[in-house]
Amino acid sequence: MKPAPFDYVAPDTIEEACSVLAAAGGGATVLAGGQTLVPLLNLRMSQPFVIVDINRIAELKGTVRVDGCTRIGPMTRQCEVIADKALARDLPVVVEAVRHVGHHQTRNRGTIGGSIALGEPAAELPATAVALGASIHVRSIRGARIVPANEFYLGPYMTVLDADELVTSISFPDWPKGHTILFREVAQRPGDFALVGMVGALSVEVGKITRVGLAWFGMGPTPIRAKTAEQMLLGQAIGGIDALAVAERAITDTAPFDDHHASAEYRRTVGKRIFARTLREALDLREVA
Repeated sequence: MKPAPFDYVAPDTIEEACSVLAAAGGGATVLAGGQTLVPLLNLRMSQPFVIVDINRIAELKGTVRVDGCTRIGPMTRQCEVIADKALARDLPVVVEAVRHVGHHQTRNRGTIGGSIALGEPAAELPATAVALGASIHVRSIRGARIVPANEFYLGPYMTVLDADELVTSISFPDWPKGHTILFREVAQRPGDFALVGMVGALSVEVGKITRVGLAWFGMGPTPIRAKTAEQMLLGQAIGGIDALAVAERAITDTAPFDDHHASAEYRRTVGKRIFARTLREALDLREVA
């Protein structure tokens, strides 16, 4: 099939893009990397009146250090994140998560903002944003606002983003130097969306966990922050943590579902196992260090 007819606009500035979105009255769709949108257009599962191509907007590209955080532009390509040495140093779990997004070919075109804004519950980047306490900056002709990643997702492919709003950056707060990352997913094939996944980071001082951020993906209608596990771990001495007990409690925050890929029971069982294994490995690394 081919897309339904639409108007095409390629603005040069954020202001121009916001004006087009506002004028469309909800009938516009933003084109970033296009890895999800273009197939949907071809299948006519998405039929916008206007495509707003934001690839020309220089302000939406690249990364910058500002105010105790790393701010990533939504039009930053996923392959650029993998190659960024500063991000590998400051936000290694973001780089690790991006390595699991799609395939080499799609990462050359796919963008950070596209994945964050899409709201796929089994995707790596939305959960990473939730786990690390990221903030999502959005703008419209009505003004700008900042939304915590943990409050951004409402359901599968549903976010708090209004039809006239554009994601302008994603800010990841600094984590202490030498923090430990946690990442594991189970998928049918490399590059597929995860059946089950968990992501996060923890920081240790004088043998105790002083900061922790964890989230699930593929375990409910949105990325899910593992609040119960975070509370159990914070302030604990790493030598006395029962990883399996933490994993059993972490599962209570999830809302897995049955689909044609896996059952909810499979997701709970595998989720508990990968959580315990990943946490145990992370703690063992800290003890060795």
